[in-house]
Amino acid sequence: MGELRSIAAPFVVSGPAGVAVRTRLKQLTPGDEKVLRLVGGHLGSLASRDLKARCRDGLEYSGQAWAVRKRELTPASSSRWAGSITKATHDQWALARRCQLAHIQNLEAGIRAIEDRLALPVGERGTKRAPGGYRSRREWHAKSRRLRVLRDRLAAARADRDAGIVHVVRGGKRLARTRHHLETAQLTESAWRGRWEAERWFCQADGESGKRYGNETIRVSPDGQVSIKLPAPLAHLANAPHGRYVLAGRVAFAHRGTEWADRVAANRAIAYRIHHDTGRDRWYVTASWQIPPTPTLPIEVALAHGVIGVDMNADHLAAWRLDVRGNPTGSPRRFSYDLTGPAGHRDAQVRHALTRLLHWAKTCGVRAIAVEDLDFAAEKTREKHGRRTRFRQLLSGMPTGRLRARLASMADQTGIAIIAVDPAYTSRWGAQHWQKPLTKTTRQTTRHDAAAVAIGRRAQQHPIRRRTTPPPPHRRDAVGHRTAQAGSGVAGREGTRPRIPGPRTRSVRAGCGANAGNQNAQHRPGRSAEHETWQQDSLPLSL
Repeated sequence: MGELRSIAAPFVVSGPAGVAVRTRLKQLTPGDEKVLRLVGGHLGSLASRDLKARCRDGLEYSGQAWAVRKRELTPASSSRWAGSITKATHDQWALARRCQLAHIQNLEAGIRAIEDRLALPVGERGTKRAPGGYRSRREWHAKSRRLRVLRDRLAAARADRDAGIVHVVRGGKRLARTRHHLETAQLTESAWRGRWEAERWFCQADGESGKRYGNETIRVSPDGQVSIKLPAPLAHLANAPHGRYVLAGRVAFAHRGTEWADRVAANRAIAYRIHHDTGRDRWYVTASWQIPPTPTLPIEVALAHGVIGVDMNADHLAAWRLDVRGNPTGSPRRFSYDLTGPAGHRDAQVRHALTRLLHWAKTCGVRAIAVEDLDFAAEKTREKHGRRTRFRQLLSGMPTGRLRARLASMADQTGIAIIAVDPAYTSRWGAQHWQKPLTKTTRQTTRHDAAAVAIGRRAQQHPIRRRTTPPPPHRRDAVGHRTAQAGSGVAGREGTRPRIPGPRTRSVRAGCGANAGNQNAQHRPGRSAEHETWQQDSLPLSL
């Protein structure tokens, strides 16, 4: 058996640093939609031009170059529009650099996996911890060729990173490639063109503290009136003073509407983004602002009322409540979700499952939820699991990052702390030590339920292994069982059971009765019922 890796200590996850709420723009006139399309298309072309200039600069970036780009965009838009465009460009370039690094790490992991398997004899069986050799010479030869391909890709990716070159597609690479497979995507050319243009539009503005309603470019008044500062080439379309265009419809934010109204009344910064959903043919406005991070509770305070351990799976969340000593109480709970379909449906399913989980936690009076600090970045590589394509698709489909971000954001409003634990061996050790003991005739404990118990105990810094039951002196458990977690201050918790002489029946208590101390008086195997030896008398002669 190989050496176990070290287990990281659990920690309390910090709360969100920002808020984003969305609502629909209703009752828009055809003129309103025309103006929104013109503004989005014009600013989108400026954003594309600015992104090209930023990619051309590469690693030779400086604040002075940023100022030059902003001055070039100002005559074609405005100073505030130019600031929003250059900031969004910088964020997009930084995201592309992070994705480039993740791609390099993925290639390195695949190369290491292929090299390890090519070094083994063909047909050698693998173990649970390491894969074996390839099945045949044909597969070995194919993988050796793939190794050269991956090395070439890695060399090219490293060269681009060293030179500061990134590959970015405004509108998305997937949608750009869909243009060549319209029949497979069940799209017409005009429908694809509409989606492509809508994705490349730019209509978002950063907030400014102290300005009227928190934003001078896209302004939403307390009564829901939306107005836009038009770029300079489109100023002739204004229907309000100072080159502004006021939309006919009004908006209202249902979620966090009170917080939004307070910020608007105090003229605090609020950023807005207007976008078009071509699938539903609807317009939306998203408001976002920063919030001060919630002070993180000490882990001891968060665990004062127990914890709920949660094991995340491909189609459900398995949860179990643990008391302060690490003992599972009650019955396990399962919160299912369906991750098939479009992204909006998947996101709604995750939110609904987390909402039910948080409601149950509040009902139980628990102030902490323990989850695994999962990161499948190194596990999704094609070479990690070989032919197990379904398992690779399963890992790729698990929304670990989105679920962790959603849970931290939603729990922050309910006062429940999120504790992240090391995911090493939780499923294996949970099934080994907890699945069978927690299974009853009326309840079938699954491997995922046992993993939830292991996660909760690790958050409480208890060992996952259950306490070993001492050999019982009899079948009944009259003196109490020892498999539960005892407190550290309980005297004699590690001692042996006291030896109490006497019968073990329900009618006579232990240590009582006429023959309490005489074991020979008890009818047990290997014991005689009399003190003296027994002999059979000889038969009488008269018989």
